[in-house]
Amino acid sequence: MPFRILTLNDISARGLARLPPERYEVGPEIKQPDAILVRSAELEAASIPAGVRAIARAGAGVNNIPVEAMSRRGVPVFNTPGANANAVKELVLAGLLLAARNLGPAWLFARGLAGDDAAIDAAVERGKKQFVGLELPGRTLGVAGLGAIGVEVANSALALGMKVLGYDPQITVQRAWQLSASVEQALSLEDLFARSDAVTVHVPLNAATTGLVNGTRLALMRPGGILLNFARAAIVDDAAVIAALDAGRLRAYVCDFPSNALKDHARIVTLPHLGASTGEAEENCAVMAAEQLREFLENGNVKNSVNYPEAVLPRLPGTTRLAIANRNVPNMVGQISTALAQRRINIADLLNKSRAEYAYTLIDADGALDEELLAAISAIEGVLSARIV
Repeated sequence: MPFRILTLNDISARGLARLPPERYEVGPEIKQPDAILVRSAELEAASIPAGVRAIARAGAGVNNIPVEAMSRRGVPVFNTPGANANAVKELVLAGLLLAARNLGPAWLFARGLAGDDAAIDAAVERGKKQFVGLELPGRTLGVAGLGAIGVEVANSALALGMKVLGYDPQITVQRAWQLSASVEQALSLEDLFARSDAVTVHVPLNAATTGLVNGTRLALMRPGGILLNFARAAIVDDAAVIAALDAGRLRAYVCDFPSNALKDHARIVTLPHLGASTGEAEENCAVMAAEQLREFLENGNVKNSVNYPEAVLPRLPGTTRLAIANRNVPNMVGQISTALAQRRINIADLLNKSRAEYAYTLIDADGALDEELLAAISAIEGVLSARIV
């Protein structure tokens, strides 16, 4: 029986092509789906069918998905870190140049010119002094958050001749390898703001990062600083930014999140959430999300989940796989192994990984497994979901 994938929003055809029609039924009208593939649609836990085994977001942020509710159901939620990194990086660099050279106000000035060409030339000569900008080489960019996007921004800023400070206490080994050795480590966010001419934020939105850019930290910046936000709106305290701009502390704010408070301010450029809005990024995200869903549904492997640990186990020939999501409690593997041993089933290979309060177990057993065993394992206290793959 083919797997059923419910798609919400338009998903790139290149991504959907990774789900072969002989094994998958895919579309927006799918009933009783095994998985959901989504971009920006808001999901409510109560509306997600009980049979859903996984959700994949073709993008990085998962604020539109009830992650904790899915964790309690044993449902991995996947995202696509890095798939849109180049698109966002290019927009961040564009935003930095917009602010440094006053391009937004200058363009509006030029569009408002009237008269014949001689009159326009005279007006340009009179007016251009108000748009004098600054050059980037030698100035310092502070990068808060060194994930896939932050690392690309940091490395590209170095190529523009800037000095770069980075801060991320949770940087992964993979990202650290990708980061140029010329990026200097900031000791704290306060240190980063105090030493930067421009700051760009690349962190997920959560309780710890809401209002991360506030009045106290903005006051530490060098006079005439530039702030860039292409992550999430609530990471920045808009009122604090406006106050800093009006007081002359900040030179400019460029962000991807228009609001009534921001969109008409003379020193703010707001863009309509263009961060990942390139054809290439949409394709990359869709391909990555589809491949992660396929690997999970067909092999039980978990990669790039935001709520369950990474768990990838090569399959052994002649075995049957069990995939189990459970609470991270003592003796869980022991109880599962006992259930297998009682039925004289040999374990050929086993992988158990944990992440905070949740864990994930893959078991390759010799021979066939049946629904009776699956029911016994599912009945173990703390098991959230179990299936034969």
